[in-house]
Amino acid sequence: MIKVFIDGSAGTTGLRIREMLGKREDISLIALPEQLRKDVAARRDAINGADAVFLCLPDDAAREAVGLVENKNTVVIDASTAHRTSPGWAYGFPELSARHRAAIVNGKRIANPGCYASGFLALVYPLVAAGVLPKDYPLVCHAVSGYSGAGKKGIAEYEAENRPESYDTPRLYALTLSHKHLPEMQAVCGLTRTPVFNPYVCDYYCGMTVNVPLFSDLLAKKVSVADVKELLRVHYAGAHFVTLGEEPSGYVSANTLNGTNRMELLVNGNERQILLTARFDNLGKGASGAAIQNMNLALGLDEGLSL
Repeated sequence: MIKVFIDGSAGTTGLRIREMLGKREDISLIALPEQLRKDVAARRDAINGADAVFLCLPDDAAREAVGLVENKNTVVIDASTAHRTSPGWAYGFPELSARHRAAIVNGKRIANPGCYASGFLALVYPLVAAGVLPKDYPLVCHAVSGYSGAGKKGIAEYEAENRPESYDTPRLYALTLSHKHLPEMQAVCGLTRTPVFNPYVCDYYCGMTVNVPLFSDLLAKKVSVADVKELLRVHYAGAHFVTLGEEPSGYVSANTLNGTNRMELLVNGNERQILLTARFDNLGKGASGAAIQNMNLALGLDEGLSL
């Protein structure tokens, strides 16, 4: 029986992980009584008694929790931003490359990607790796997300009976252009220029699209929309959860993959400009689903279990 401890199980990500793993017969969830949920000694015992630990905590609390690990066999999967660019931590997006997958399979410290970063990297990393997208390209990324990504406090604000009318519309944020996902977006791709990132939180529960527009004449190689589609198809050939899609309606809805760990990549545009889009559930492939997939891989299990 695999023992799993979720540190921070009361939050959105932790709750979904617990719900998904609770259905498995090969998993035993270590649960602390409510009064001991923040007790350091109790948490230390739970962490070191587990085969896998999910850290669903704020950054500082996640760093503190890592300091409690004494069992060298415990796999730690951190859902915070604390370790996503830290040496010694595997970046938990196995579909990006064989190197990323191997680091997860052989690792004990795995940083779960940010939701927006997951979509951005799925689109940009293959183009950089293929020499199509220069590392100094002035990238711009636009994204929309359901309000579940705002955490417990944000969810409560959106679901409040007397909320402001402004919540009825998409709301642009991260106005200082320093969103917390930018460091991993830049580092994982090896970009020399920080992208401009404009995220919106919107009045629906979950689902996300991440969009990266490109000028064809600024690319390092001459490619068409069809060429980029083929490049992504080859890059993700055999991937369990990341696939190439089409949207014949002319509209890309953000919520069509809700409740799954799937990510769909779309390529549109014309001869002069190319539009890359990633569509997925911000609570699935953007958070809890990706975390469970990483646990499965690190423990030598079928990566699709629970997903």
